Amino acid sequence: MLFSSCFKEQKYSEVPEIEFVDFLQIGDSAKISFTFQDGEGDIGLADEQITAPFNPGSKYYYNVYMVYYEKDDVHGWVVGKDINGDSIVFKNRIKPIYSGKPKGLKGKIIATIESIYYNPFSLESDTIKYKIQLIDRAFHASNWVESNEIIR
Repeated sequence: MLFSSCFKEQKYSEVPEIEFVDFLQIGDSAKISFTFQDGEGDIGLADEQITAPFNPGSKYYYNVYMVYYEKDDVHGWVVGKDINGDSIVFKNRIKPIYSGKPKGLKGKIIATIESIYYNPFSLESDTIKYKIQLIDRAFHASNWVESNEIIR
């Protein structure tokens, strides 16, 4: 107890900051890990948090966004499109990491991409990457980070 009282509480921005760590392919699925730090510790949403503005269909229903990019041989990095021509964005809803009084937190989040992490309908999906963003319960959006280049 005496030892833990010697630690100084970390002060972080109320806006989450993230940093890419790793991409792990598991068959056609994948896991993307990134570290975070947040001054209020309000990361994640409980299953029962589904009333506005966290309701299904709202931008804030999900709190991790991973935009899919492909390396086009002519145009460079472009947002990948699905069969309907819509941008491919993988969304996750992570559970609360901490729910006490506001305090600075840092840690690691692992987000899953199921069922297929690449676009099987694209000829450009041999080299891909993701841009990732985290949103906290106070609607603060983190910086965008990029994954490494992923060669399939």
